[in-house]
Amino acid sequence: MAVTKSRSWVMSGVLIAAASMGGALELRAQEPAARLPPEQFDVIAPSDRVRGAPGEMSVTQHQCRVGPTHWARRRIVDIAVQEWAVFGFQTIDAANVEDRLLPPGLVSDTVNPVLAAPRIARRYPRLGISESSEDVAATIAGYWSATPDAVRILNGQNRAWNGPGGNAVNWLQPWSAAFISWIMCEAGLGDANQFERDVSHRVYVDQAIRARDGGAPQAAFVAYDAGEVRIEPGDLLCNARGQAPYRNLADRRQEQGRFAPTHCDVVVKVDFVGQRILVIGGNVEQSVSLTILPAVQEDGQHLRPVDEAMIDGARTVFAHLKLRADPVEANALDNSPAIQALANAPPLGSAGNLP
Repeated sequence: MAVTKSRSWVMSGVLIAAASMGGALELRAQEPAARLPPEQFDVIAPSDRVRGAPGEMSVTQHQCRVGPTHWARRRIVDIAVQEWAVFGFQTIDAANVEDRLLPPGLVSDTVNPVLAAPRIARRYPRLGISESSEDVAATIAGYWSATPDAVRILNGQNRAWNGPGGNAVNWLQPWSAAFISWIMCEAGLGDANQFERDVSHRVYVDQAIRARDGGAPQAAFVAYDAGEVRIEPGDLLCNARGQAPYRNLADRRQEQGRFAPTHCDVVVKVDFVGQRILVIGGNVEQSVSLTILPAVQEDGQHLRPVDEAMIDGARTVFAHLKLRADPVEANALDNSPAIQALANAPPLGSAGNLP
């Protein structure tokens, strides 16, 4: 595939175009992008919130920005996109469906209907860096700094790093909720009444459910079932993992306050024509990754990600956390400072082509 445009086009335009062709993503390897300078994009790097080498790392900054909720949507998207760039643009394509249909007559669908069900064909173009890279230890520690349990988490991780495995030991605690908490911290939702930052996604999911049910009047997010309201960049989409088979808010309401393995991502782009929703999350394949979710729009509902009942292996989004802020454009990913900086970078290669 000839590519003659800038890296911005490669990382956003090709990303979408290749997915629409139904084949594997045609992405070229990219170097991780440096964070933009503060005068260009005012974000404190997570690594600047901690100090010390692995084994001696400590938090130096616990404070978060506090501002009105209606200012936060653009920053949530832009911060998430920059972190995706810093981690090297790792992308998971869950938009392509593999039928895996057996030849007619070989086996009856009534005997084993699973074999005839469409499945998600996951493709992992390894473009980025992962948590095992030594130079990202301070970044992930900085994500933890935005949570109330940061000291406990880092103390435990330091002990692990000082153990037999040394610095090669990965993070003991999943850091996806810490990633979301840090984004909200930098986006201006630093007041716990706006967003309850935590090491577990279920804490702020429950806050959004309370907001939907008439409580938590200052909460930045309100919980809805997927497809109930319009999904927009800056919103969060949450799915259950492991032994928490939540399908909708009603399932979670029955267990509010209890631990549950869940995961949430930031929506950064909604493709209504191609029926795809692009989200960015932390600790996805041990990196900050962008995932392309196939979507569907049923009668009387808004576009929503497909679920396990429709395609085997799909994420079932049980909660759409809607930000109480005016919408931004559906292609906010393309207009984020990190991507625009790539668009304005000098062309690569002798004729502007990727090497």
